[in-house]
Amino acid sequence: MEQVITITLSAEQMERLRQKAQQLRVSPEALVRATLMDLLERPDEAFRRALTYVVQKNRELYRRLAAAE
Repeated sequence: MEQVITITLSAEQMERLRQKAQQLRVSPEALVRATLMDLLERPDEAFRRALTYVVQKNRELYRRLAAAE
């Protein structure tokens, strides 16, 4: 079931949105929809940073475990 959301933009923001959409040859609505979908589907940045930290921190351990097999 589709839902409708309404947002308020200043005239300047709307013009910038129109210009970006025109550059990409899409409607402003399609650009907003695609941008929102990208945001919603992207992994949480904090999770990504934590995962990277853990992998880097344990890189040597993982290497030794793999060599021991």
